[in-house]
Amino acid sequence: MSHNKTLDHAVEQVLELAKKQGAQADVIASSSESFSLKADQGELSEYKVTASQVIGVRVIKNEHVAISYSESLEPKSLSQMVNQALTNASFTKKDPYQKIRSEGLILRTEQPEIFQQDSAMPEQKIELALALESRIREKPLAKSAPYNGYSENSVSVLLGNTLGTRCSHQERTLSCYTAALIDHNDKQAMHVAASIARTFDGLTPEKIINNAYEMAEALLDGEPIATGQYSVIFEQDCLNDVLGAFGSCFSGESAKRGTNPWRDKVGEQVMSPLLTFKDVAYMPGGFSIKAFDGEGFATADTPLIEEGKLVGLLHNSATAAHFGAPHTANAGRSAKGTLSVSSRHDVISAGTSSEADVTAGEYLELVELQGVHSGADSISGEFSFGASGFLCRDGKRLKPVRGITVAGNFYTMIKEVEAVGNTVIPNYDGCFFAPLIRFARLNIAGK
Repeated sequence: MSHNKTLDHAVEQVLELAKKQGAQADVIASSSESFSLKADQGELSEYKVTASQVIGVRVIKNEHVAISYSESLEPKSLSQMVNQALTNASFTKKDPYQKIRSEGLILRTEQPEIFQQDSAMPEQKIELALALESRIREKPLAKSAPYNGYSENSVSVLLGNTLGTRCSHQERTLSCYTAALIDHNDKQAMHVAASIARTFDGLTPEKIINNAYEMAEALLDGEPIATGQYSVIFEQDCLNDVLGAFGSCFSGESAKRGTNPWRDKVGEQVMSPLLTFKDVAYMPGGFSIKAFDGEGFATADTPLIEEGKLVGLLHNSATAAHFGAPHTANAGRSAKGTLSVSSRHDVISAGTSSEADVTAGEYLELVELQGVHSGADSISGEFSFGASGFLCRDGKRLKPVRGITVAGNFYTMIKEVEAVGNTVIPNYDGCFFAPLIRFARLNIAGK
């Protein structure tokens, strides 16, 4: 019996056990196979092959909800898992909004590009891992490449519920990364770069080797700039980090808990009119492609911001029922997790400004941030992060900048946008897509 058939059989067993005890249930089963390599001092320091499986159930009985999971698919373990979930449910507070609602849906992720056969030999992967370190160490100012490696991961997910919904998903992801540490004239700088792809040939090791070294070298002589207010452009991954720290403002779950400052602002202007933001189910080249959400509903695009106006929040079926809002099929749940809300691909639409317009005049380009989540208050919007980057003028870097703090209020910052570029580009992991965005003024603490 194939592994997927074994998982499928286990899902059916669990659903039958739940039904026999008068409960509604949904079950998520997943299996994964991983391979990873790390290099150090010209040799492999890690060669790891792992495989895992887990099955988890969410039971709902008389409005009481609970979860349980098992890493064993043996019938006795599955029976114990269901009994444990039902026992847990008997002690939980009633939740009238959580119900099994996806009925009779048969969904499968059909995009073949996300699960492609791997033709590369293990020797090629070892050669790549070793080259990520050696190519950095060959550079004239490089002291070492302290972090580098290769990994691949294949995942299969099955979801089923007591209303007849059955869903399946497979994907494979490969990645490599390296770091360049430069030590020169009593100064040090380090930068990490990574590549992610669906095939071995899709990885870009040469690009990340050059990026890691060149950025570390460019930042080496950085020093604080004068304290003051500056226009700021965040590098793509930095912008994603900042938005992620305040991502709960789009969550129906945080609104239900009373911790979302935009809970009562649907229909109001909350961002600059230059910004349009949506959650997208399928993006070409995206790495969050999946046909169904954590409850077994078909994923779809969800508009969130239209020309600065908040048009809705992300909802699972429970938060949608709580607010009487449209259900957006944004349930998040893993085999071990409770029901939550999650996005797919976060996409900011292209604006009308050319790159020359966005980068006109003087501004600060920030390429590294430190302490993003610890330095952010998602309710008040206040933030303060360590940062590195470049003081720029008319698209040219004038000098590197390090040892500064960037601070402000997120909800003010996103209203004060000077320009939005006309080309959308992805961040490194293919889950965030946005144009260049120039924010009017942020507080920089330097010298």
